[in-house]
Amino acid sequence: MASDATLRPSGSQHAIETACRLHLEAMDLRAAGRPAEAAPLAMRSIEILEREDASPLDVANVLIALARIQEDLGHLAAAEVSIRRARGILERLRDVGDDGEDPNRVRLEIQSLGLLANLKRGQGHHPEAEDLFRRALALTEETFGPDDLQMASLLNGLGILHKFQGRYDEAEPLYRRSLALLEKAYGEDQLETASLWHNLGGLEHARGGVENAQRGEPFARRSVEIREKALGSDHPDTAADKAALAALLDVQGKYTEAEDLYAQAIAIFKRVYGPDHYEIAVNLNNLAAIRQTHGDTAEAERLYRRAAEIKETVLGPHHPDLGLTLHNLATLLAAAHDTAHLDEAAALYGRALNIFERTLGPAHPHTAICRESAAGLLAVTA
Repeated sequence: MASDATLRPSGSQHAIETACRLHLEAMDLRAAGRPAEAAPLAMRSIEILEREDASPLDVANVLIALARIQEDLGHLAAAEVSIRRARGILERLRDVGDDGEDPNRVRLEIQSLGLLANLKRGQGHHPEAEDLFRRALALTEETFGPDDLQMASLLNGLGILHKFQGRYDEAEPLYRRSLALLEKAYGEDQLETASLWHNLGGLEHARGGVENAQRGEPFARRSVEIREKALGSDHPDTAADKAALAALLDVQGKYTEAEDLYAQAIAIFKRVYGPDHYEIAVNLNNLAAIRQTHGDTAEAERLYRRAAEIKETVLGPHHPDLGLTLHNLATLLAAAHDTAHLDEAAALYGRALNIFERTLGPAHPHTAICRESAAGLLAVTA
């Protein structure tokens, strides 16, 4: 959506031109789905800019680009360091009145707020993320107006947050408004709109049930079609769309196509990100559910445990997304009849419930389902 600005040459001309080139190459590699190659170029660009005492706005701009790349790679802590460095620069400029009202500075301020909000959402810090999104939206509307394209990215981000919070009816109009802004600017079925179709499909999946999955399937297929046409079938963004479509097919019992899509997505994510990325964990969890449905409990258990291992490494031990996989593993183990498995299932339900209550609250659908599952196991074993 909102793209990074290009650098403005200053300082030592040759060095700054080199930094400009590295920055642009990094952005091109990121767009091509090659973030691991993009990261060192962005880092080198920042190093040159700081050494040459370049414009602080330029340094902040490349730090924001680096944070986006690090977020793609699942390096959330590193991304937060980069974005906070950028925000420190922007805040100093604002406080001293040096370029404080410059539209370019305000644009970067908005981007930094939105990106930090995304990171906080990814870390499970939902109230902080919501505050950041709303601050960014207010600043955008106040400075550039309600139809500014930057609004589309922020509305989408807030919609994603509300989906994770279980506030589905609040998420949908945010997605729809974001999509309308993008279609007005770029036209229908353009690459810029693919993420919104992906998210509309994902929202129906989150609502649960076969009817919602049927309603979401055309949205997900549209995102896959748009992305494949623009980026090709091996791009990680296309893989994410395929995984989202697979989840909707899974709910409907269309297991053959769903398993094939999950396998395609996992292969692409491993190639691009390595074996321990969050996206791989999500798809292993979903693939495990299919294996469980088919009665292959040993394989399902292996996949759930691997998904939980990756999530805990990447997200930490108290993230609600880890809670989902712990709950699923507990449900699998609860079907066993030996004491060891039942004891582990009870412990996992307890851990998942604690995570959900702390991060999502007692009224969230995930919390309610987990509480019911734990009570059901207790009734059987009491």
